[in-house]
Amino acid sequence: MRSESDAYQTVPRAVAVMPRTYEAGASTGWHSHPRAQLLYATTGLTLVTAEDGTWILPARHALWIPPGLSHEVRMHGQVSMCSAYIAPEAVGILPKGCRVLEVTPLLASSLVALAAELLLYDEGGRGGHLAALILDEIARAPETPLTLPLPRDPRLRRVCDALLKDPASNLDLDDWAQRAGASRRTLTRSFRADTGMSFGEWRTRMRVVRALAMATDGSPPHRIARAVGYADLRALRTAASRVLGSADLSW
Repeated sequence: MRSESDAYQTVPRAVAVMPRTYEAGASTGWHSHPRAQLLYATTGLTLVTAEDGTWILPARHALWIPPGLSHEVRMHGQVSMCSAYIAPEAVGILPKGCRVLEVTPLLASSLVALAAELLLYDEGGRGGHLAALILDEIARAPETPLTLPLPRDPRLRRVCDALLKDPASNLDLDDWAQRAGASRRTLTRSFRADTGMSFGEWRTRMRVVRALAMATDGSPPHRIARAVGYADLRALRTAASRVLGSADLSW
């Protein structure tokens, strides 16, 4: 049976934008697309997981997903999104791997406008102009730090999986090295080589990512802080500001 998105994967147009809504807690399950995808949630927060990383998408952010990459999307809060599916021949200079991109007002408006056009829009008319604008805006969109890379080393992956299950764990680097069956020095070097971050940087980012998801789900701020390993809300805010910069936080 053909799925709802099949037509958006095969339509003879460079860009096809599919609007869709999801209830809080919904999940797409693991899947992939023959086209590249720009996943943009206009409301709510989404958490996307693939083999090599986890990405969180708050408002005004989108995830660029290369063709054929298996991934899963989980919804925190009620989510409305516009998924732009990009034909392989139109990808060109666009990103090669997954990237969290900042969505400009122009890109956001163009995605919504193209979603309202016929799927077989006139390539020489408004639809074609919007598609070209979307490709230009994706190519120049700045990347954001809301990426949580996952290591390929099985020892490090076990550490990360355990922390994802229990963000509040107070085990230190020596404890995790012992559990991984590696020396502290090996764990430190391998972690940076595999993820581009130190272990401490990765754990802080993971905790902030989890806190953002819990906040969207409606958890009280002080409960969020404790659940992700911080003594109080002030400590969580300090950590979030290091990861997110000047982003507007609702905690």
